[in-house]
Amino acid sequence: MVHAAAMAQGKKRPAVPPPDGGWGWVIVAGCFMVTVCTRAVTRCISIFFVEFQMHFGGDYSGTAWIHSLVDCTTMLCAPLGSFIGNRLSCRIAVILGGFLSSIGLVLSSFATSLEYLYLTLGVLTGIGFSLCYTPAIAMVGSYFCERKALAYGIAMSGSGIGTFILAPVVQLLIEHYSWRGALLILGGVVSNLCVCGALLRPITLKEEEEAHGPVPLDTDCGYRVKAQVVSTLEEPLAINNSKGSRCFKSMQEYRFLLMPDFLMLAVSFLFLASGCSLPFVYLVPYALDVGVSHHQAAFLMSILGVIDIVGNITFGWLVDRRCLKKYRNVCYMIAVGMEGLCCLFIPLLRTFALLVPFSVLYGYFDGAYVALIPVVTSDIVGTTNLSSALGIVYFLHAIPYLLSPPIGGWLVDTTGTYTATFFLSGFALISSSLVISTVTGIRHCRRTQKHRKNNKDTDPKQDPCQGSRSDFYIASSKDVNPSINTANS
Repeated sequence: MVHAAAMAQGKKRPAVPPPDGGWGWVIVAGCFMVTVCTRAVTRCISIFFVEFQMHFGGDYSGTAWIHSLVDCTTMLCAPLGSFIGNRLSCRIAVILGGFLSSIGLVLSSFATSLEYLYLTLGVLTGIGFSLCYTPAIAMVGSYFCERKALAYGIAMSGSGIGTFILAPVVQLLIEHYSWRGALLILGGVVSNLCVCGALLRPITLKEEEEAHGPVPLDTDCGYRVKAQVVSTLEEPLAINNSKGSRCFKSMQEYRFLLMPDFLMLAVSFLFLASGCSLPFVYLVPYALDVGVSHHQAAFLMSILGVIDIVGNITFGWLVDRRCLKKYRNVCYMIAVGMEGLCCLFIPLLRTFALLVPFSVLYGYFDGAYVALIPVVTSDIVGTTNLSSALGIVYFLHAIPYLLSPPIGGWLVDTTGTYTATFFLSGFALISSSLVISTVTGIRHCRRTQKHRKNNKDTDPKQDPCQGSRSDFYIASSKDVNPSINTANS
């Protein structure tokens, strides 16, 4: 292993700019399948909810722990996926994760209690998903610059199209082979993550070989390379392997944690994660409770999934437009806020015909914000730190994902209705949107005051959709680490 590591360092890949195509589309296809096998399968676990409850005789709260553990473990271990992807490779992380998640689903088919499912389906499968999800998403950002949002929209649409296909398929598998047979077959499907991992060919970007320091964002690509010449100086292997070098590298990878905008975005993600998972857990049980048939209830999840695809791709395409790049945070805020409003109205929808519009609207805005999470994060921290930042972002989803479904189940057991559960989801999502809107307003006022004080430095011919965004990120980078900027100057 030591010799292999030395050989890897001795044969470094040449640094290149993001190709914006070519093998990048294969990376998008691989990430698409990763989202199908991770997020779509996680969503379809809610279809097993009633089966688990009837077979093991558990209550709503106890059964809901299965779904919440899958989500929580996937997000809680996201930094582990980023670490393995950064230290070894994204390819190794995804292949290892595919193996673990497949084993977890196969072992779950032999479950004898809810506690058994907590360990195999909740923890083991969740760890496997976490090793796949973050590295695959980060790889897309490394291969794309100009069409980054569109690439992410296509890649993240795997969650929606996977839900659309798998929801009725899983229902049929349960009817023909029972829930045990369905889990066994899903284990075979998820093993294809190993194939997806093999497609993730590593790439070395030019900015990764520059001197350590904050990388201000470019007006077009979301980041700026300070010099187009790649350094040819090679440091000795002993220095690269020293503890001081490793510590400094780790500090540089997580310097974005000092950025005020990233911290506020993190607060928004906490509210978002508290509310977004509840409709996926309780939509099918709620539909069955109001008299909708099993097939129609599963079809609601399919509708939600296919409209999710439309939200992924259309929002990804829209925010790539030159004049909308400045308003990516606003697009994200609108999508999350509308999703919250949908949840507030669902207790009034008590027939299949009325639940269909909910699935359409909720699915569309869910797809919109999911596609924007890595894009907005990349806009703030830069492409070089995207993998580490996504690990932190998805880590923040862990505790809300763990607690919100059981809390929602406890509210159902206590009140006898689903009203309080969906209200909790709606208010959490709206709070997330309000946090982003407040930060966006403060930032706009601060930027306006700065331009008024520095009118002589502004260029009247500069594109208004680019200039303010570039100025903001350059200023943010200077605020994060002023000592490094002083040294560079």
